[in-house]
Amino acid sequence: MARPRPIIFDCDGVLVDSEPLAARAYERVYEKHGMPGVHGGIIAQCVGMKQSDIIVRIKELTGHQFPAAADGDIWAETKALFTEELKPTPGIAAFLETLEGDRCVASSSSVERINHSLAVTGLAHFFGEAIYSSSMVKNGKPAPDIFLFAAAKMGGAPADCIVIEDSPFGIQGAVAAGMTAIGYTGGGHTYVEHAARLTAAGADFVCADWHDVSRQLSKFGVPA
Repeated sequence: MARPRPIIFDCDGVLVDSEPLAARAYERVYEKHGMPGVHGGIIAQCVGMKQSDIIVRIKELTGHQFPAAADGDIWAETKALFTEELKPTPGIAAFLETLEGDRCVASSSSVERINHSLAVTGLAHFFGEAIYSSSMVKNGKPAPDIFLFAAAKMGGAPADCIVIEDSPFGIQGAVAAGMTAIGYTGGGHTYVEHAARLTAAGADFVCADWHDVSRQLSKFGVPA
């Protein structure tokens, strides 16, 4: 029997429904430092990026230069919100219970944030030590670095890997890595053009829930 294809999961917006909370954290922290106007619409243009790239993008969009010495404030506010309110995306725990084969997390977030997110939502045991962050590679998404790194750690050929991502940047990175890309729109931050943008970024399929992801994976011989 053929070995199931390795599955690479993004974390924020895929495993955990974190993007609305993260946007609220950025808005609060920027306002705290005298830089109002960093609303959800601004942060929506940064989904999939690592924090340092988000700060650069916010400056491009608003002119606000966040003080480097206060970088830790963003995670502190985010962590507090996650601890109080973070939930897994609907149906993900049941999906992971039946998923066979190797899987890992490849996220733009820090290792601390990934681990905290998975812990508070009860998903940590599904991945063990297979947690990979863009902090471990040179370039963040949409570069393919994190996906190629994750594939190497799992011992899988890039062409055999399947990536599940909610952001156009993540889909672009998966495509650049030569992997099958599934777009996911089941998070609380989804919007009218979400599926179309994931398709335009190169997604092979776009799924609105984990039942649909299971159906698509079955086409690749992955029991889920």
